[in-house]
Amino acid sequence: MSDFLEFKKVQCKDCYRCLRECPVKAIDVKEHQAKIIEERCILCGHCTHVCPQEAKIVHSEVPVVRDLLASGQKIFATVAPAFISSLGQKDFGALRIALAKLGFADAEETAVGAQAVVEAYKAVLAKGEMRNFITSACPAACNLIQKYFPKALPYLAPVDSPMVAHAKMIRHEHPDAKVVFIGPCIAKKREGAESHLIDAVLTFEELRTLLAEKEIDLSNISNLTVTEKPQPANRAKAFPVTRGIIRSFDALPEGYTYLAIDGIDRCMQALEKIEDLDHVFLEINICPDGCINGPCSIGNNGGMLKAEGDVLAYVERELATRPHTPPTPPEVDFSYMHPRLRNHSRPATEKEIEDILHRTGKFRPEDELNCGSCGYSSCREKAWAVVNGYADIEMCLPYMRKRAESLAVEIVRNSPHGVLLVDGDMNIVDLNATAMKMLGMGGSPDNFQKRPLGDFFPPIEFYNAYSQHRNTSNPRLRLQTTGNYIELTVNYLEEQNLLFGLMKDITAEVNYDTKLKKVKLETIATTDQVIMKQMRVAQEIASLLGETTAETKVALLNLKKMLADGQSEFTDDGRPSDWKTAKV
Repeated sequence: MSDFLEFKKVQCKDCYRCLRECPVKAIDVKEHQAKIIEERCILCGHCTHVCPQEAKIVHSEVPVVRDLLASGQKIFATVAPAFISSLGQKDFGALRIALAKLGFADAEETAVGAQAVVEAYKAVLAKGEMRNFITSACPAACNLIQKYFPKALPYLAPVDSPMVAHAKMIRHEHPDAKVVFIGPCIAKKREGAESHLIDAVLTFEELRTLLAEKEIDLSNISNLTVTEKPQPANRAKAFPVTRGIIRSFDALPEGYTYLAIDGIDRCMQALEKIEDLDHVFLEINICPDGCINGPCSIGNNGGMLKAEGDVLAYVERELATRPHTPPTPPEVDFSYMHPRLRNHSRPATEKEIEDILHRTGKFRPEDELNCGSCGYSSCREKAWAVVNGYADIEMCLPYMRKRAESLAVEIVRNSPHGVLLVDGDMNIVDLNATAMKMLGMGGSPDNFQKRPLGDFFPPIEFYNAYSQHRNTSNPRLRLQTTGNYIELTVNYLEEQNLLFGLMKDITAEVNYDTKLKKVKLETIATTDQVIMKQMRVAQEIASLLGETTAETKVALLNLKKMLADGQSEFTDDGRPSDWKTAKV
């Protein structure tokens, strides 16, 4: 994660616009989420402008400044001259008062340091030792050279930036002071942290936050008559506009051609050809139109033309109202040799490149579309990013689209269910083989495109779905052409203005239900017959049992009566004497 710039995770997903626009491809896209590769990033801030979701976060140092101001220490502010355009001020006096209200011990324009840098440039140029000379005021440009254009490094001015030079001057005069830089640049945050001379860096936007917290209104202060510290005219207040550094020389040293370029693309083109130049003084600025168009500048209604005009008018007033006394050289060393900065990226072997290309369906040179949709300028460059772990292989849009279409076609083609695509006129747009079989069609699907759906079954569900713009279904529909039964679901595709029908064959289920119902009815009828038969048997048994019972009853009664009357005579063996004739 970068300490200075990051992405909002919830908002950034599958866009790749920042990667397409990043001049040094310092964006790592993993699992559909973009992240800053800090060691590759030059903090030009270009991605903050192009992000359609405004998903970039410039890490705020407002809490650090609050703590510094509350600490009771001497806090000095150095303010970039672009404040004229970003904060809408005509001079520095009002802003100096506002900063005092915030708790700063004092404030000066960074142009004081810029003036010292111009004098240091003069001293280097006077030696005539540099075949070409590249200004070192823009930290993003310095980072670009240090990381990506080492052949231009010998031509980079061995001089501090205006911010660092001014911080050295403040600390030379006030050794116990804390220094806060205020400007429109994100790259200054890293430069300030690495210099160990700047205690915090605020953007103009962050400054407005602090002013709002204290309810300090710059427009009200601007209406006051402000007496500024007496100082000689400073041409270096033109630094924030294109050719501003060149304008800051009272007289251009001889022996060089003075050129100014701005914008990342033009800067990279110039640095690529630097060896072809001879005795060129190159004023270089990553931001188009200079610092007045920095990534954290505050725009005004007049745009860049008005911003440049306001700064140049400020310089003209400076030159017209202040004495042109040469500045007293400070007893400070402003020399700085910019080191070569390396990252952990490595070249990919041809085998590694080819392996990645093959995995995305690119086997021949003509397969490499180099469309740039992934953010990289070529398929091979994207393969390099995959090898280095900066990109996912799935970021190739043509590959993923082809793969998705292929999968979709295979799924539809081999689906066990019938698929129908119908337009608003109820004509068939497309269908799969399963649907053709269900509808009793023969031949190719192409033969049935534009055929009326009503030729095969009533399209009532499709009509309802289209007219009401909603999904409909019929759990049981009989097809007249084949006699089969289907379960039909119709989805309305709003974006395509089409109807998607899914047909599930339920003929077997319907037949099973019919057979089951028949079996149930037959079982019920058989049960009724068995019951009736059992009833008849029961009745017959009951009748027989009734007759036998009656006869037994009569016999037992007679026996009882005979025993009671004692009229029976018995033989020696115990039997009645008339047993042969007795009736029982």
